[in-house]
Amino acid sequence: MVDAHDHRPGDQAGSLHPPGVEEHPSAEFTGVPLIELCEVGANYGDTPALQDVSLKVWPGQFMAIVGPNGGGKTTLLRTILKMIPVTRGEILMRGEKLRKSSLERIGYVPQLETIDWNFPITVEEVISMGFFNNNRWFRGAGPEEKVKLQDVMTRLNLTGLGSRHIRELSGGQQQAVFLGRALLGDPQLILLDEPTSGLDIRSRDDVIHFLHEINHSGVAIVITAHDLNWVAAHLPWAVCLNRRMIAQGRPHQVFNAAVLRDTYSGEMVVFHHDGMVMIGERPHAPHT
Repeated sequence: MVDAHDHRPGDQAGSLHPPGVEEHPSAEFTGVPLIELCEVGANYGDTPALQDVSLKVWPGQFMAIVGPNGGGKTTLLRTILKMIPVTRGEILMRGEKLRKSSLERIGYVPQLETIDWNFPITVEEVISMGFFNNNRWFRGAGPEEKVKLQDVMTRLNLTGLGSRHIRELSGGQQQAVFLGRALLGDPQLILLDEPTSGLDIRSRDDVIHFLHEINHSGVAIVITAHDLNWVAAHLPWAVCLNRRMIAQGRPHQVFNAAVLRDTYSGEMVVFHHDGMVMIGERPHAPHT
């Protein structure tokens, strides 16, 4: 497995800077990882989905998990959330075995495709569900919670949309709603499954702006993503996964032909231009 800088992507901590732009050395990740997967295995039924995956997520890190469909990206997130049991290895949070009580500090934003958009619920009601993590749901939202709710909505440009049905929003606004729900639990880490899937360019820009601001407030973020060019342009750290760890590091370091061939079992063309990485599929030769 290719591993840049011994798992410590410190010089790009929380950064959305393009390749080659260095941050101050004080941003280096040190101490105990926020989340650590130690040779983790997980199955879907009898089918192995993760095999001996070891990975560290540091406080304040911004990381993308990339790989093919069926490569274990969503499984990895759900394993951290204890939605899928570990068949071998262990997961630690701040050096101690991850327990269900620890999940209160982990926010989760599922794929938009999994949402029932016909369910009768408003923007404000969806976001307010984030209070449930702190056992405040059944006693209702008090004055402090209401202020916090409005602050989150303002932060995500959702002011004035609280009474709207979530189906009526744009794709970027819908993603912001579920991100707001995650933020209400005061998370140390937010996991997002394909947050830009199906969004247009403007909505994708809105989402990455929200994530940028949240990450720079000290929240670690792990997303799964399909678009390698988008990851290379906007994120400081990438993990290539195909049931097992293939590589991790800065995108411009690990997005190379050899690593991508091992990850996707296919040939990719990688271009470097003006400090940017651009990836494309190599056309198949015509049959003769």
